[in-house]
Amino acid sequence: MKRSIRTAVCALAAAGLALTLGACSEAEKKAVDAVDKAVNEKYEVTYEVSGKSVDEIEFAAGAGSAANPKLEKAAKPELPWKKTVTLRGIMPPTVVPISTDPTGSDLTCKVIYKGKVIKEASGENVVAGCIAVSPMGK
Repeated sequence: MKRSIRTAVCALAAAGLALTLGACSEAEKKAVDAVDKAVNEKYEVTYEVSGKSVDEIEFAAGAGSAANPKLEKAAKPELPWKKTVTLRGIMPPTVVPISTDPTGSDLTCKVIYKGKVIKEASGENVVAGCIAVSPMGK
């Protein structure tokens, strides 16, 4: 009698474990699919820089990875400067004007996604540039 109870309890435990693992696997699969979609989905942003005394503009244009984007450069750009690029996944939109004026007081940078400014900096705050959170990560 004890042996049949033990066998039944073990069988129920094994069945419960199998059901639990099956449910976790489905949830994990959905999570992985969501991350894959976010990482591979492309989106466009427009960078804008205005002001004066800009020697160079560095910006993310889609090369590299989200953790280590390869920045492109526009040397001696005519201002106001505007560039639309295609990025993917969680890659952060980044534009950094490099000014010959250390105060950068006349500079403004913007990152625009679907017509909406998602990051803007001006004056002394522009020294670090405009680095936005990817709209795909939201």
